[in-house]
Amino acid sequence: MTLSAALSMPTAGPTIRPALLVLVGSGGLLLGALAFQHVGKMPPCALCYWQRYGHIAALGIAWLALWPLPRPARLGVLTLAGLALLVTAGIAAYHVGVEWKWWPGPQTCAPASGGFAGTIDEIKRRIMGTPMVRCDSIPWSMLGLSMAGWNGVASLLLGVGALSLTWRR
Repeated sequence: MTLSAALSMPTAGPTIRPALLVLVGSGGLLLGALAFQHVGKMPPCALCYWQRYGHIAALGIAWLALWPLPRPARLGVLTLAGLALLVTAGIAAYHVGVEWKWWPGPQTCAPASGGFAGTIDEIKRRIMGTPMVRCDSIPWSMLGLSMAGWNGVASLLLGVGALSLTWRR
């Protein structure tokens, strides 16, 4: 289904706006995270990945809202997308607490190793050559907020905005 077809559906009405908000907002945040990772050479920690999963879920769920669904189903789908963003905001808040040493982070704060293909020596070399990415370090901040902090603020605003647009009368 194309976007123009979705926007012209008679059953779509104002429920397309929250879907577009989630698609543009989460898509932009994911692209920003990938830019920091690949262009800025800042590998993500485990909590960074967890935040990305929430955006990926919100994108997939919001995409479903563009399909011709009955209004109650569309409202339910959009509610799930908004809730996925609020969960992401919660994970980001947890991450900020770990960064500020308010509580300990998970023990899995290391990047993915890249798989298990190759000989034992090659796998060992890859594992030992992989830098440890700590969840409690702040590689970048702006105006006193880290990337996790900004993601938390943006995810909270997107989630509340999507839910507000979905359920306003």
